[in-house]
Amino acid sequence: MHPQTIDNDIFVTLIQHYEHDPGEFVALPRQTVDSSVCRIAVAELRNEGYVEEQVRGVVRLTRRGYMVFRSKPLPAA
Repeated sequence: MHPQTIDNDIFVTLIQHYEHDPGEFVALPRQTVDSSVCRIAVAELRNEGYVEEQVRGVVRLTRRGYMVFRSKPLPAA
């Protein structure tokens, strides 16, 4: 799976949860958490300030992340 696709999948989920409840953390699927490519993607998003990670695999979008990515078109399902 291409890293950009992983970012998009994560952001689709996080944006939907953020719009419902900005303070809600989301548990990523076990397959995502176990993937080294996905872990790198989450770490990069965290380092850029786009997500917060409560514990490994439990994340939420930050306001900054929401503002940056809400204007980008979501990928087709």
